[in-house]
Amino acid sequence: MSSHHHSSRTRGTTVLTPLAVLAVLTAATVTACDPGADAGGATARPAMSGVPTALAEQRPDWSACPAPSIAQGGGDKPENLPDGTKWECGTLKAPLDYADPDGETIDIALIRAKAAPDSGDKHLGSLVFNFGGPGGSGVSTLPLLAADDYLKLHKRYDLVSFDPRGVGNSAGVTCLDRKATDAWLASDSTPDDAAEEKARTLGVRAYARSCEKNSGAVLDHVGTRQAARDLDLLRHVLGEERLNYFGISYGTQLGGVYAHLFPENTGRMVFDAVVDPTEDYLAAVRGQTKGFQGALRSFLEDCAKQDECFFEGEDPARGEKEIIALLRSLDGKPLSTEFGRTLTQSLAFDGLAAALYSEEGWILLGMALAEAEKGNGTTLLVLADAFSERIDDSGYANINAANTAVNCADHQDRFTAEDVRRHLPELREASPVFGDWMAWGLLQCTGWPVAGHASDAEVAADGANPILVIGNTGDPATPYEGARRMADELGGGVGVHLTVEGEGHGTYGVNDCLTALVDTYLLDGTVPENDTVCS
Repeated sequence: MSSHHHSSRTRGTTVLTPLAVLAVLTAATVTACDPGADAGGATARPAMSGVPTALAEQRPDWSACPAPSIAQGGGDKPENLPDGTKWECGTLKAPLDYADPDGETIDIALIRAKAAPDSGDKHLGSLVFNFGGPGGSGVSTLPLLAADDYLKLHKRYDLVSFDPRGVGNSAGVTCLDRKATDAWLASDSTPDDAAEEKARTLGVRAYARSCEKNSGAVLDHVGTRQAARDLDLLRHVLGEERLNYFGISYGTQLGGVYAHLFPENTGRMVFDAVVDPTEDYLAAVRGQTKGFQGALRSFLEDCAKQDECFFEGEDPARGEKEIIALLRSLDGKPLSTEFGRTLTQSLAFDGLAAALYSEEGWILLGMALAEAEKGNGTTLLVLADAFSERIDDSGYANINAANTAVNCADHQDRFTAEDVRRHLPELREASPVFGDWMAWGLLQCTGWPVAGHASDAEVAADGANPILVIGNTGDPATPYEGARRMADELGGGVGVHLTVEGEGHGTYGVNDCLTALVDTYLLDGTVPENDTVCS
């Protein structure tokens, strides 16, 4: 799930990594102040049910990676890993519609770094990553994280990722151009009266029409079940009997649906920052609203202990009041920034949410709020741009558009302004700061041109291998309770529930205890004890 006025209200399943925020911030502030998958006489793959032979027997043409496209997030060509391994990119052809496997195909963009040269007979095949969103490009994200987080895994695995269908270079959904996206993200997403409600609803419907006009053919085929079928085709084409998989955030939902559809094909799988598969859209929004309020409270408590904080005194409630006052003032009077664009209330919400995804964002948030109180919206705007993956003036990654398309394919709920008004009181109670913003995000799929396919994700996976399911007690975007429910839904002997007592969205590479448990499972196959707690 996710959400966010225009895209997903919190891409509760995003992988807005601190690294991504810091990279954007640094750039801005500097300016502003398997072996078998290779080509060449390999034997033909066995047949694969539901997929034409030509697709089952394809081999990606791996070659040097270009720089990521704007839709993937832009930036430079991926740098070699520290051991010299080069990144290779390729394409997987998949049916646009698995109900019509002989019909039209789409190209799924792939990236890999083959296992360390000395892996030899210790080579474990491919480990496939999905970093969430829905809407995040795996092709651009994996190289950004691998050198810091996945080198140990690279000793024995080919590290592989992909742009899921509808994302980045995989038939990426397009809705608005850069200028129109700027205007939409800045527009008022928390209406206060009937006229503003009407404007918001019309805006959401106009956005949906733009997506249909620019991407109509793929919109009915970007749901999680279709993406899970792509994952199994990828497993097969890579020459793997079983899928070894690392899913983060929305990637846990994709992994859970995969395990449900193909339990016999699961290898070693890890789910970190887990989406609750039992929740409908409203329940997910409710959980995220509480989650972001809790993360904000933790940030304010920490800020109060620092030598310098944007509010005076040691009472976190005072900081919350100042943030609410700032947001109210922005509703009528946006702040100027060093980019010539203004910081509106909607963009400030995006910036706040972005910084709360990890403790590393807290320092930036403190700076941004102190700046904003002096009338300067620059750092909050930088955070907002990171959240929406704005690549300077050249455009946006397609994460907002893809996020909406996948959510609206996966969920049948279509809310009206009247529905939102009915749920406003409970969401305001859950968060005085984020309640309105999250509530109006319920309109995300209003007027969407295709119907949703299911109200929740089926993940029961009887017969699958053990799957590590990790919940972080302070996760704002995928609240902790979701991990327990995912483990229960996967089934006894499959879901192995692990708890991290910490802050932030995602735990691997952040918590040493948890990282060691995951590495030992992925590298040696040792399953940790169910209900292990890492603090």
